[in-house]
Amino acid sequence: MIKSSLQSVPLLSVENVTKRFGALVAVKDVSFQMDLGEILGLIGPNGAGKSTLFNIIAGKYNPDSGRITFEGKRIDGKRAFEVCRLGICRTYQLVKPFLSETVLENVLLGSIFGSAEDARDPEAEAERAISLTGLQEIKTKYVSTLPFIDRRRVELARAIATGAKLVLLDEPMAGLNPVEVGQFTQIIKKIHSSGVSVFIVEHVMHAIMSISTRIIVLDHGEKIAEGSPEEVSKNSKVIQVYLGG
Repeated sequence: MIKSSLQSVPLLSVENVTKRFGALVAVKDVSFQMDLGEILGLIGPNGAGKSTLFNIIAGKYNPDSGRITFEGKRIDGKRAFEVCRLGICRTYQLVKPFLSETVLENVLLGSIFGSAEDARDPEAEAERAISLTGLQEIKTKYVSTLPFIDRRRVELARAIATGAKLVLLDEPMAGLNPVEVGQFTQIIKKIHSSGVSVFIVEHVMHAIMSISTRIIVLDHGEKIAEGSPEEVSKNSKVIQVYLGG
């Protein structure tokens, strides 16, 4: 695991975060920390609050209570573009690339507008992201002509091109067949090996269990378990509410 230059300061810290939508408590008093270099998994049944938690971290929603820090700096209350420019970028369950643009043009948009660092070379960053996601041979193709898995890769490359230190992947393997799941798992490992920390929500259990260093489990907005994949898979409460038993 990559050691943080900030020593004891975690990469990401979520402290007692709660989010309500009217009478619905979507996230309730959730706390955890993530270190630099981790692949942190987030699982739970549909409606458990996983995407809402991602939206809070990424700046789409403000928490009703609690605090979030990234590299020791408080980020709750910041807008999404501000969070992105600090080094956190996310992907979505529903892929939304710019279909009328090429792969390279899509990724360049992330590189140009996603970072606040003037010293970066947008074209070089885009090419790096394209290489990490295996899109070199199709970078001049229009995204509208690509199959679903390649559109997934384009969205991931666009996120990486922002210069993200942490990527939040919201069900990146949804809709993929078993072969494609294996391919995408290898892409995530390659991105992680390049120095990017990964926080991933996924329902493809064998995939998330195989790549995560640690797993957090949500149920009805509350954290019910946290630990290694092996520990979580043997947790009786997790088995009861999610894995079935």
